[in-house]
Amino acid sequence: MDEVKIADFEWSVHAPSLRRQTMCGTLDHLSPEIVKGRMHDEKVDPWCVGVHCYELLVGKPPFESTSQSETQRCIPKEDVTFPPSIPVGAQDLVSKLPRFQPSERLPLAQILAHPWVKAHSRRMLPPCAQAAS
Repeated sequence: MDEVKIADFEWSVHAPSLRRQTMCGTLDHLSPEIVKGRMHDEKVDPWCVGVHCYELLVGKPPFESTSQSETQRCIPKEDVTFPPSIPVGAQDLVSKLPRFQPSERLPLAQILAHPWVKAHSRRMLPPCAQAAS
């Protein structure tokens, strides 16, 4: 098995209005609007995807600090920086996700269409679908 699958159901809710104001999740992964207790919507998802990607590439969260209060201070104010070993395409993708303004975050459909994702992913059918064909 040489594939990676990621799932995070911390924020999984039924919300007919699509607007939330609750704060839940790991502080390192929370978007500025959640940290500040503001209303939020699906635009928190690209933020979280960016933080998870950064963590997979670098080995630690992008806003990790020595204390929770320092992490909380860094989340809304700092841009993501990368070690030189991270490929430029990955940097381009990840830097477009944890943006302070939700409207500036790359939508999920554009994440899938990003050149770095397309170059490093392939569509795989689950084993049960392969057995049926």
